[in-house]
This record gives sequence, structure tokens and C-alpha cells, in this order.
Amino acid sequence: MRLDELDRRIVARLLEDGRASYAQIGDRVGLSAPAVKRRVDRLRADGVINGFAAVVDPAALGWTTEAFIEIFCTGATSPEEIYSSVRGHPEVVAAYTISGDASALVHVRARDIQHLEQALERLRREDNITATKTAIVLSRLIGRPTDAPYG
Repeated sequence: MRLDELDRRIVARLLEDGRASYAQIGDRVGLSAPAVKRRVDRLRADGVINGFAAVVDPAALGWTTEAFIEIFCTGATSPEEIYSSVRGHPEVVAAYTISGDASALVHVRARDIQHLEQALERLRREDNITATKTAIVLSRLIGRPTDAPYG
């Protein structure tokens, strides 16, 4: 799907405020509310917009500790096997296969350091995980929406 400049501006406005009305978006991008609605409907049908969700501050829910964990697995562990190992851990908010020495990179949130340590111990008990290397986040410098348009 190829996005034109109006589509990009509409998506950018929705990323700023997913509750903005079609009229508010139209005022910003120079379209009528019905024209914005037609474009948003098309963007949804084409899979560009997958849904709308509340973005909640994890710290407000008591999850104040964040870390990135490199996971090292036995042999040639497949992405599906890594997924099976990490998906059941509620502290894991994202997981990626990566290049380099590690098999995967896992983004974890926890209530505090003690909770993070417990989550790490549970991850390390997975059969195919042989080692981990953890970097604890001290401060978040940029926190863009994960689906932000890049140009």
C-alpha cells in the first residue's frame, strides 16, 4: 500500500491523538470530516491502521523498572522456539531475533529490581536459554509510538 502525503498526515495526527475527531483531523490536514473518514476507513481496510488503543504509562500501574535482555540459546534455536520460551512471561513486552552473538533481545518491564530479578530467573530456567545479558534502563530519552511513519 502506497501512502500519499495526506494519508501520512492523517496517520501522524492519529498517532498524536487517537481520539481526535474526523473534523479535527480534517482541520489539520485540509480535508472535510467525511473525506478523512473515507481515508481512515481505507487505511484500516488496507491494514495500515490496525486498531486504536489506550497508551498507558506503565509507571502509573506500578511497573517502574525496565530492561533489555540479550538471550543466548542452545544451538540453532528457531524464532518459533524462542517465542515459545518467552511468550508466557508477563514481564516480556517485546521480543526480537537479532544479528550478533545473542539469539534474541527481550524488552522487559517489572515493578522493581526484585521483580526484574525474579523474571530473569524464570527466563533462565527455560530449557533452550543458556545465558542472558541484561541492561537496565535508567531513563527513556525517546519513546515514539512503535508504528510511527518514518517518511
